[in-house]
Amino acid sequence: MLDDSIKTQLKGYFERIQRPIELVASLDGGEASRETLELLEEIASLSDRIALIRDGDDARKPSFAIRPAGGDAVVTFAGLPMGHEFNSLVLALLQAGGHPPKIAPETVEQIKAIAGDYRFETYFSQSCQNCPEVVQALNAISVLNPHVRHVAIDGAAFPAETAEREIMAVPSVFLNGKPFGQGRMSLDEIVAKLDAGASARDAERLNARAPYDMLIVGGGPAGAAAAIYAARKGIRTGLVADRFGGQTNDTLGIENLISVAHTEGPALAKELESLVRAHEVEVMTGQMAAQLIPAAPGGLAEVRLASGATLKARTVVLSPGARWRSMNVPGEAEYRNKGVAYCPHCDGPLFKGKRVAVIGGGNSGVEAAIDLAGITAHVTLIEFDPKLRADEVLQAKLRSLPNVSIIASAQTTEVFGDGARVVGLAYKDRTTGAVHRLELEGIFVQIGLVPNSEWLKGAVKLTGRGEIEVDARQETSAYGVFAAGDATTTPFKQIVIAMGDGAKAALSAFDCLMRAPAPMVEAA
Repeated sequence: MLDDSIKTQLKGYFERIQRPIELVASLDGGEASRETLELLEEIASLSDRIALIRDGDDARKPSFAIRPAGGDAVVTFAGLPMGHEFNSLVLALLQAGGHPPKIAPETVEQIKAIAGDYRFETYFSQSCQNCPEVVQALNAISVLNPHVRHVAIDGAAFPAETAEREIMAVPSVFLNGKPFGQGRMSLDEIVAKLDAGASARDAERLNARAPYDMLIVGGGPAGAAAAIYAARKGIRTGLVADRFGGQTNDTLGIENLISVAHTEGPALAKELESLVRAHEVEVMTGQMAAQLIPAAPGGLAEVRLASGATLKARTVVLSPGARWRSMNVPGEAEYRNKGVAYCPHCDGPLFKGKRVAVIGGGNSGVEAAIDLAGITAHVTLIEFDPKLRADEVLQAKLRSLPNVSIIASAQTTEVFGDGARVVGLAYKDRTTGAVHRLELEGIFVQIGLVPNSEWLKGAVKLTGRGEIEVDARQETSAYGVFAAGDATTTPFKQIVIAMGDGAKAALSAFDCLMRAPAPMVEAA
């Protein structure tokens, strides 16, 4: 199951295991159990500190628990943790074996202090690039706190269970049998939900921080580049973001980043975060910006956060990024994550053998339809314009697929459901005006992005579409405030362009600092 190069890498990783661990397998006679056993045997053969036990009695089969030798289960995987979740398995093995997770010391202490009994279940798909962050966060919490246990479940391996729980999007997390959260969640977000006083303590801690020379708002490629360029100037630099990586985390394959032949979004996000932290930038994640108050020359700008904290800085670089655009039709919000989805790579496997629609005929929409055609019974692509806007090579591939229909000049007008899940949609023929209904079980919306700029209204000049207006130096309409990335008026929303504009914004902000009447803030 594992090729020789992966085995060699794993053998090196497993040298970090400090105490014996056991893999307790619960299997039946099915093919999935055979594959799981094969994987576990190969893993156990790579370290004398890993033992395989085959007499597990978990009701989910196949599954296996990871535990210290003779101890209680720390983490359990139900199904085969391959694809994007293979890294989660490797980290769980290392951490159960005593190798410490890469978590800030203060967060480790916060996790250890959480009281109560918590039993988490996370449903994932092997193709979901958002799931590993949630799975790995809950695994780490389980390793650090004996009152927390976590089961990571491949939803495609247990279709009856996912149907019973009405799971139509991943990751879906249950706590003690009840829904806890859905979609990407960072470790900080999960810990904050478990620790009721965390938000207030965070706000108090952040309020006490000295002003920054440069504060970057947003942790995507633009924000990361700005932070690195700022820190290399030797100035006091901070970066505040909801999550590191931004929309990069939702990108599957990246093959147009110069000098990088191929990578995936979550991997790039981790590399960016590691590089930013290596430059001694003060990184504050799990924080949402709520208001910007620009400064006069020589003064301090304020960024007020949703937690109640306020950060101050002499210059600010805005890189808040963007989010998926909604159709804004009746039924969409009601059935979000109940058949209405925005990530075909994440949620596509949950619609195996079903009829789905893709809304949008650009590159993203056509790529999604091609991907889903290999999983679902039938895909209907609906495009507002008279013709598709995707690259010709993608259109040719799409039209060659036997289980795909294309409807152009069509406007989706409503999403229908039965109260629990999507059952269809209505669209209007823009040529004749006739309204038609499609019976289906899933809708994947791929109609572009919306800037995360609502909180900036009145602080900087925005376009009618909500983009931050910037000049050639990435300067906004407010003194000392610069911007970069997908939330700006810069055309062509690409990672490499965001990085370049982030660097440019930091250099322009530094030039502003040099010319400002007040001295730079001394590093704390």
